[in-house]
Amino acid sequence: EALTGAAAVEFMQNFWREQYALLQGHCPDLIVLPECSDRFPALSIPERLEYYRFRGEQMLDFHRRHARANHCWIAYSAVRCLEDGSRRNSTYLLDRQGRVAGIYDKNYPVPDETHAQNILPGKDICTVATELGTVGMAICFDLNYQELCERYAAARPQLLLFSSMYHGGLMQNYWAYHCQSYFLGCVARGECTIISPLGELIARSTNYFHYVSAEINLDYAIVHLDRNWQKLQAVKSKYGRGVSIVEPGKLGVVQLSSEMPERSAAEIIREFDITPWDDYYAEATAHRRQYLPQ
Repeated sequence: EALTGAAAVEFMQNFWREQYALLQGHCPDLIVLPECSDRFPALSIPERLEYYRFRGEQMLDFHRRHARANHCWIAYSAVRCLEDGSRRNSTYLLDRQGRVAGIYDKNYPVPDETHAQNILPGKDICTVATELGTVGMAICFDLNYQELCERYAAARPQLLLFSSMYHGGLMQNYWAYHCQSYFLGCVARGECTIISPLGELIARSTNYFHYVSAEINLDYAIVHLDRNWQKLQAVKSKYGRGVSIVEPGKLGVVQLSSEMPERSAAEIIREFDITPWDDYYAEATAHRRQYLPQ
């Protein structure tokens, strides 16, 4: 028998209370939930819409309380009901005080979402400046669209939060590399991932544990090897374990991260006159335009 009304909301709150309990001891700064994280798959569309109506902001308030009580950021994904009767497939970014710091509306809902549930597309990206770094968000089918990826790449968030029903495969790695962002993918009933700005998998969930937890360093810069070989060696010689330089092979770029609270990655590349990958890319593009035969 399908749960409805107050019983459905209570069940969902208890479910997420149990999931949050699994993270005790990890002390996360940021938690990412999957797409439509409080939806009951077994409900028919009419039952689902009635559940959304009754639920209102009860689940939002539940997650806000958890963020506040545990002093962490939470990306809560759910169908959002607007006053005009339309809906959005959204991710709320909640800050450490439980306040809504930003809302991203899925730019590319699939047609059935609109036809059956009046879920309309969003038109904007959403980036939020936090003490962790700049955070961007995408949802499920969004990952197929290059123009959306380009908008986020121009914004250069340090973190991309991906709440989804589908994994996306190599597109996760591509978005991480193209945006030069850490990619945090939370997939309902699927593999959850953390991917580096070089497109390398750092951590993943398993068949035993359906969540993934890892510590990442957001004080980094992406640098091309051209003109920088000797400079990078000089950085390592001077700072030793104070810096990490990750070279994945084949790409020609590296990730330089500062492990020193008193010296940022940006300060280090200025100190050694290291050209960031973005600057070198722009220079090479301008060079081509200058010398392209007429």
